[in-house]
Amino acid sequence: MTAIALLPSIAALRSQVRLWRQAGQSVALVPTMGALHAGHISLVEQAKQRADKVVATIFVNPTQFAPTEDFSKYPRTLEADVAKLTEIGADAVFTPTAEDMYPEGFCTTISLRGPATAGLEDRFRPTHFQGVATVVAKLLLQALPDAAIFGQKDYQQLAVIRQLTSDLNIPVEIMGAATVRESDGLAMSSRNVYLSEDERAAAPVLHRCMTKAAQRIRDGEAMEAALAPARNKITSAGFEIDYLEVRDAVTLASVEGRYRKGLRILVAARLGRTRLIDNIEV
Repeated sequence: MTAIALLPSIAALRSQVRLWRQAGQSVALVPTMGALHAGHISLVEQAKQRADKVVATIFVNPTQFAPTEDFSKYPRTLEADVAKLTEIGADAVFTPTAEDMYPEGFCTTISLRGPATAGLEDRFRPTHFQGVATVVAKLLLQALPDAAIFGQKDYQQLAVIRQLTSDLNIPVEIMGAATVRESDGLAMSSRNVYLSEDERAAAPVLHRCMTKAAQRIRDGEAMEAALAPARNKITSAGFEIDYLEVRDAVTLASVEGRYRKGLRILVAARLGRTRLIDNIEV
Protein backbone atom coordinates (compact mmCIF):
# COMPACT_ATOMS: atom_id res chain seq x y z
CA MET A 1 0.00 0.00 0.00
CA THR A 2 1.49 3.33 -1.07
CA ALA A 3 1.82 5.94 1.67
CA ILE A 4 -0.50 8.90 1.32
CA ALA A 5 1.01 12.40 1.21
CA LEU A 6 -0.10 14.47 4.21
CA LEU A 7 -0.46 18.12 3.24
CA PRO A 8 -1.10 20.27 6.33
CA SER A 9 -0.69 23.67 4.68
CA ILE A 10 -1.62 25.57 1.54
CA ALA A 11 2.07 25.79 0.62
CA ALA A 12 2.44 22.00 0.91
CA LEU A 13 -0.65 21.45 -1.26
CA ARG A 14 0.59 23.78 -3.98
CA SER A 15 4.07 22.27 -3.91
CA GLN A 16 2.68 18.74 -4.34
CA VAL A 17 0.33 19.73 -7.16
CA ARG A 18 3.19 21.57 -8.87
CA LEU A 19 5.30 18.39 -8.85
CA TRP A 20 2.48 16.39 -10.39
CA ARG A 21 1.91 19.03 -13.04
CA GLN A 22 5.60 19.03 -13.94
CA ALA A 23 5.32 15.27 -14.46
CA GLY A 24 2.39 15.80 -16.82
CA GLN A 25 -0.19 14.32 -14.44
CA SER A 26 -3.81 15.42 -14.04
CA VAL A 27 -5.33 16.16 -10.63
CA ALA A 28 -8.80 15.68 -9.12
CA LEU A 29 -9.96 17.21 -5.84
CA VAL A 30 -12.47 15.65 -3.43
CA PRO A 31 -13.52 18.24 -0.83
CA THR A 32 -14.90 16.80 2.43
CA MET A 33 -15.42 17.74 6.06
CA GLY A 34 -14.14 14.35 7.21
CA ALA A 35 -16.05 11.67 9.14
CA LEU A 36 -15.75 9.69 5.93
CA HIS A 37 -18.24 7.01 4.96
CA ALA A 38 -18.84 4.89 1.86
CA GLY A 39 -20.33 7.87 0.03
CA HIS A 40 -17.08 9.79 0.37
CA ILE A 41 -15.06 6.77 -0.66
CA SER A 42 -17.13 6.47 -3.83
CA LEU A 43 -16.16 10.06 -4.68
CA VAL A 44 -12.49 9.15 -4.38
CA GLU A 45 -13.02 6.10 -6.58
CA GLN A 46 -14.64 8.24 -9.27
CA ALA A 47 -11.91 10.85 -8.94
CA LYS A 48 -9.30 8.14 -9.58
CA GLN A 49 -11.06 7.32 -12.85
CA ARG A 50 -10.99 10.98 -13.86
CA ALA A 51 -7.39 11.94 -13.03
CA ASP A 52 -3.90 10.57 -12.45
CA LYS A 53 -3.70 11.95 -8.91
CA VAL A 54 -6.39 12.51 -6.28
CA VAL A 55 -6.32 14.94 -3.36
CA ALA A 56 -8.99 14.66 -0.67
CA THR A 57 -9.48 17.63 1.61
CA ILE A 58 -10.60 17.38 5.23
CA PHE A 59 -11.71 20.67 6.73
CA VAL A 60 -14.71 21.29 8.96
CA ASN A 61 -15.56 24.72 7.61
CA PRO A 62 -16.79 27.03 10.40
CA THR A 63 -18.26 29.64 8.07
CA GLN A 64 -21.03 27.36 6.78
CA PHE A 65 -22.41 26.65 10.26
CA ALA A 66 -24.95 28.99 11.85
CA PRO A 67 -24.51 29.82 15.57
CA THR A 68 -27.32 27.37 16.40
CA GLU A 69 -25.81 24.48 14.42
CA ASP A 70 -23.51 21.64 15.41
CA PHE A 71 -20.02 22.90 14.46
CA SER A 72 -18.45 21.90 17.78
CA LYS A 73 -20.23 18.52 17.73
CA TYR A 74 -19.54 17.70 14.09
CA PRO A 75 -17.69 14.35 14.09
CA ARG A 76 -13.93 14.63 13.68
CA THR A 77 -12.17 11.34 12.93
CA LEU A 78 -8.97 12.39 11.18
CA GLU A 79 -6.87 9.30 11.93
CA ALA A 80 -9.58 6.92 10.72
CA ASP A 81 -10.25 9.14 7.69
CA VAL A 82 -6.60 9.10 6.62
CA ALA A 83 -6.55 5.30 6.99
CA LYS A 84 -9.61 4.99 4.73
CA LEU A 85 -8.12 7.34 2.14
CA THR A 86 -4.85 5.39 2.20
CA GLU A 87 -6.67 2.10 1.72
CA ILE A 88 -8.72 3.37 -1.24
CA GLY A 89 -5.61 4.76 -2.91
CA ALA A 90 -5.95 8.54 -2.61
CA ASP A 91 -2.62 10.20 -3.31
CA ALA A 92 -2.81 13.04 -0.80
CA VAL A 93 -4.95 14.56 1.94
CA PHE A 94 -5.06 18.30 2.56
CA THR A 95 -5.84 19.18 6.20
CA PRO A 96 -5.67 22.95 6.68
CA THR A 97 -6.56 24.65 9.95
CA ALA A 98 -9.16 27.37 10.35
CA GLU A 99 -6.28 29.81 10.83
CA ASP A 100 -4.85 28.75 7.45
CA MET A 101 -8.16 29.22 5.67
CA TYR A 102 -9.33 32.33 7.49
CA PRO A 103 -6.28 34.20 8.79
CA GLU A 104 -6.60 37.30 10.94
CA GLY A 105 -8.03 40.12 8.87
CA PHE A 106 -9.89 37.83 6.43
CA CYS A 107 -12.92 39.80 5.21
CA THR A 108 -13.87 38.60 1.72
CA THR A 109 -16.93 36.52 0.91
CA ILE A 110 -18.92 35.70 -2.23
CA SER A 111 -22.33 37.23 -2.92
CA LEU A 112 -24.82 34.68 -4.23
CA ARG A 113 -28.12 34.59 -6.08
CA GLY A 114 -29.56 32.01 -8.49
CA PRO A 115 -29.54 28.44 -7.11
CA ALA A 116 -28.30 29.73 -3.74
CA THR A 117 -31.53 31.68 -3.23
CA ALA A 118 -34.01 29.08 -4.48
CA GLY A 119 -35.96 28.95 -1.22
CA LEU A 120 -34.80 25.47 -0.20
CA GLU A 121 -31.84 25.09 2.18
CA ASP A 122 -31.30 28.84 2.09
CA ARG A 123 -34.70 29.39 3.78
CA PHE A 124 -33.55 27.46 6.83
CA ARG A 125 -29.79 28.11 6.73
CA PRO A 126 -29.50 31.63 5.31
CA THR A 127 -25.73 31.97 5.78
CA HIS A 128 -24.84 28.41 4.76
CA PHE A 129 -24.14 28.78 1.05
CA GLN A 130 -22.06 31.90 1.45
CA GLY A 131 -19.75 29.87 3.69
CA VAL A 132 -19.77 26.91 1.29
CA ALA A 133 -19.08 29.07 -1.77
CA THR A 134 -16.24 30.90 -0.05
CA VAL A 135 -14.45 27.78 1.15
CA VAL A 136 -14.97 25.88 -2.13
CA ALA A 137 -13.64 28.83 -4.14
CA LYS A 138 -10.58 28.91 -1.87
CA LEU A 139 -9.99 25.14 -2.19
CA LEU A 140 -10.31 25.24 -5.99
CA LEU A 141 -7.91 28.16 -6.27
CA GLN A 142 -5.47 26.64 -3.78
CA ALA A 143 -5.27 23.34 -5.65
CA LEU A 144 -6.29 24.35 -9.20
CA PRO A 145 -7.24 20.75 -10.05
CA ASP A 146 -8.54 19.58 -13.41
CA ALA A 147 -11.75 18.39 -11.76
CA ALA A 148 -13.51 18.46 -8.40
CA ILE A 149 -16.13 15.91 -7.35
CA PHE A 150 -19.13 16.53 -5.10
CA GLY A 151 -21.97 14.22 -4.09
CA GLN A 152 -25.47 14.81 -5.41
CA LYS A 153 -27.01 14.31 -1.96
CA ASP A 154 -26.29 17.98 -1.29
CA TYR A 155 -27.96 18.87 -4.57
CA GLN A 156 -28.50 22.59 -4.01
CA GLN A 157 -24.88 22.87 -2.93
CA LEU A 158 -23.78 21.19 -6.16
CA ALA A 159 -25.89 23.65 -8.19
CA VAL A 160 -24.37 26.59 -6.28
CA ILE A 161 -20.83 25.34 -6.91
CA ARG A 162 -21.49 24.83 -10.62
CA GLN A 163 -22.86 28.36 -10.89
CA LEU A 164 -19.92 29.72 -8.88
CA THR A 165 -17.23 28.18 -11.07
CA SER A 166 -19.03 29.22 -14.24
CA ASP A 167 -19.60 32.81 -13.13
CA LEU A 168 -16.07 33.31 -11.80
CA ASN A 169 -14.37 31.45 -14.68
CA ILE A 170 -12.59 29.04 -12.34
CA PRO A 171 -11.09 26.49 -14.78
CA VAL A 172 -12.18 23.34 -12.94
CA GLU A 173 -14.64 20.69 -14.15
CA ILE A 174 -17.32 20.19 -11.48
CA MET A 175 -18.53 16.59 -11.36
CA GLY A 176 -21.67 15.41 -9.53
CA ALA A 177 -21.60 11.86 -8.16
CA ALA A 178 -24.73 9.81 -7.48
CA THR A 179 -25.89 9.54 -3.87
CA VAL A 180 -24.66 6.40 -2.13
CA ARG A 181 -27.40 4.72 -0.10
CA GLU A 182 -27.77 2.12 2.61
CA SER A 183 -29.51 -1.11 1.61
CA ASP A 184 -32.87 0.31 2.78
CA GLY A 185 -32.49 3.48 0.70
CA LEU A 186 -31.33 5.94 3.35
CA ALA A 187 -28.81 8.37 1.90
CA MET A 188 -25.42 7.99 3.58
CA SER A 189 -24.52 10.99 5.71
CA SER A 190 -22.13 11.78 8.53
CA ARG A 191 -25.14 12.96 10.51
CA ASN A 192 -26.84 9.53 10.42
CA VAL A 193 -24.82 8.62 13.51
CA TYR A 194 -27.06 10.97 15.50
CA LEU A 195 -30.18 8.86 14.80
CA SER A 196 -31.53 6.65 17.59
CA GLU A 197 -32.35 3.04 16.78
CA ASP A 198 -36.04 3.84 16.28
CA GLU A 199 -35.25 6.94 14.23
CA ARG A 200 -32.87 4.97 12.04
CA ALA A 201 -35.64 2.45 11.36
CA ALA A 202 -38.01 5.26 10.33
CA ALA A 203 -35.54 7.30 8.28
CA PRO A 204 -35.81 5.36 4.96
CA VAL A 205 -39.41 6.60 4.56
CA LEU A 206 -37.94 9.75 2.97
CA HIS A 207 -36.52 7.87 0.01
CA ARG A 208 -39.54 5.58 -0.33
CA CYS A 209 -41.97 8.51 -0.42
CA MET A 210 -39.90 10.49 -2.91
CA THR A 211 -39.62 7.44 -5.15
CA LYS A 212 -43.37 6.90 -5.08
CA ALA A 213 -44.09 10.58 -5.75
CA ALA A 214 -41.65 10.60 -8.68
CA GLN A 215 -43.41 7.60 -10.19
CA ARG A 216 -46.81 9.25 -9.83
CA ILE A 217 -45.51 12.38 -11.55
CA ARG A 218 -44.02 10.33 -14.39
CA ASP A 219 -47.41 8.62 -14.73
CA GLY A 220 -49.00 11.99 -15.40
CA GLU A 221 -50.32 13.06 -12.01
CA ALA A 222 -50.09 16.76 -11.14
CA MET A 223 -46.97 17.48 -9.09
CA GLU A 224 -48.69 18.87 -5.99
CA ALA A 225 -51.21 16.02 -5.98
CA ALA A 226 -48.33 13.52 -6.10
CA LEU A 227 -46.49 15.22 -3.24
CA ALA A 228 -49.45 15.48 -0.83
CA PRO A 229 -49.57 11.77 0.20
CA ALA A 230 -45.77 11.75 0.49
CA ARG A 231 -45.90 14.64 2.94
CA ASN A 232 -48.59 12.84 4.97
CA LYS A 233 -46.59 9.61 5.20
CA ILE A 234 -43.36 11.40 6.11
CA THR A 235 -45.10 13.38 8.84
CA SER A 236 -46.81 10.23 10.13
CA ALA A 237 -43.39 8.58 10.46
CA GLY A 238 -42.37 11.25 12.97
CA PHE A 239 -40.65 13.78 10.73
CA GLU A 240 -41.10 17.54 10.77
CA ILE A 241 -40.79 18.59 7.12
CA ASP A 242 -38.86 21.72 6.16
CA TYR A 243 -39.59 21.23 2.47
CA LEU A 244 -40.61 18.56 -0.03
CA GLU A 245 -40.73 20.07 -3.50
CA VAL A 246 -40.28 19.45 -7.21
CA ARG A 247 -37.80 21.85 -8.81
CA ASP A 248 -36.03 22.42 -12.10
CA ALA A 249 -32.93 20.23 -11.96
CA VAL A 250 -30.55 22.95 -13.21
CA THR A 251 -31.85 26.27 -11.90
CA LEU A 252 -33.82 24.90 -8.91
CA ALA A 253 -36.65 27.24 -9.90
CA SER A 254 -40.17 26.29 -8.77
CA VAL A 255 -42.24 24.29 -11.25
CA GLU A 256 -45.93 23.46 -11.47
CA GLY A 257 -48.24 21.29 -13.51
CA ARG A 258 -47.31 17.89 -14.81
CA TYR A 259 -44.26 15.93 -15.84
CA ARG A 260 -41.55 17.30 -18.10
CA LYS A 261 -37.90 16.45 -18.44
CA GLY A 262 -35.34 17.90 -16.08
CA LEU A 263 -37.08 17.71 -12.70
CA ARG A 264 -35.77 16.93 -9.22
CA ILE A 265 -37.59 16.17 -5.97
CA LEU A 266 -35.79 17.60 -2.93
CA VAL A 267 -36.58 17.05 0.73
CA ALA A 268 -35.33 18.22 4.10
CA ALA A 269 -36.95 16.98 7.31
CA ARG A 270 -36.13 16.69 10.99
CA LEU A 271 -36.36 13.44 12.89
CA GLY A 272 -35.74 14.04 16.56
CA ARG A 273 -32.58 16.15 16.76
CA THR A 274 -31.32 15.11 13.32
CA ARG A 275 -32.02 16.96 10.10
CA LEU A 276 -31.88 14.79 6.97
CA ILE A 277 -31.80 15.94 3.34
CA ASP A 278 -32.20 13.92 0.15
CA ASN A 279 -33.20 14.26 -3.47
CA ILE A 280 -33.91 12.14 -6.54
CA GLU A 281 -34.44 12.66 -10.23
CA VAL A 282 -38.09 12.53 -11.28
